[in-house]
Amino acid sequence: MKSPFAVLWGISLALLWPAALSAELDLQGSRLVVSGMLDGTVIKAFEEHLATGHIRTVVFENSLGGTPEMASEYARAIRASGVNTEAKGQCHAACAYAFLAGKEHRFGRGFQVNGLLIPVDGRPRPADLVSRWNGDDGVRTLADFIAPPAQATPSGADATAAATPAAEANAPAAVPGAAPKERWQPNQGVLFVSTPTLFGRVYNSFYCDGTQGRDMSRCELLSDADPYKLGVLTP
Repeated sequence: MKSPFAVLWGISLALLWPAALSAELDLQGSRLVVSGMLDGTVIKAFEEHLATGHIRTVVFENSLGGTPEMASEYARAIRASGVNTEAKGQCHAACAYAFLAGKEHRFGRGFQVNGLLIPVDGRPRPADLVSRWNGDDGVRTLADFIAPPAQATPSGADATAAATPAAEANAPAAVPGAAPKERWQPNQGVLFVSTPTLFGRVYNSFYCDGTQGRDMSRCELLSDADPYKLGVLTP
C-alpha cells in the first residue's frame, strides 16, 4: 500500500512535470543554471563558462532526460573545473550523473520538491547502494552505459572459423547482458526525493522500474537508502 506522501507527491509531480526542452544556460554571477534536457545544444558554451574559472556552482534546475554520452560530457567538464553542483526541482537521467560529478553536490533550498533520478540497469541490492555513487564508482557506473556491447556469437561458417585456436586467442571476451543503449532507461532508476515540511525537509528513496511513467507514486519505497549516507548528497 502506498503511503499518503507517495500518492500526493506522485500526483503533484505528474501535474508539474516540465516539458523535456533542449538545455538552456543562465549565468547568475558565480552560479551557472542549466535547465532542460542535457543534449548537445549548449555543451560547448557550458564548457567555455567553466573554463573561465569564474563559476563556483552549477545548478541543474528541472533538467529531464539526456543520453549517457552527454551525461559523460557534462560530468567530465564539471570534474575538470572542480565546481560544486546543486539540483533544484527535478534532475533526472543524464542530469543526475552530471550532478554527481560536482566536488560537493547538494539539493537546492526553497519550498520546491527536489528529486534526483539516477538511471540503473536493474533493482540495486543493499550492498550495491553503499558504494555505487561514491567517488569514482559513479564514473564507472556511467561508463557501463557507454561501453560497446559484447560481440555477437558467430554462426554457420563464421562459427567454424572462430573455433580455431588462433581465432579464439584473438577474440574478445563475451560480456553478457543487453547493449548499453538498451539498458539506459531515463525513467528507470533510484529516485531520491526531498520534500519541504513545517519541521524541515523529509528525504525518501525509491526504486522506479520504468513502467510508472510520470506517476512516481508507483515506485517502490527503499529502506536504509539515505542519500547522505550513500554519498549521493554531501553535507
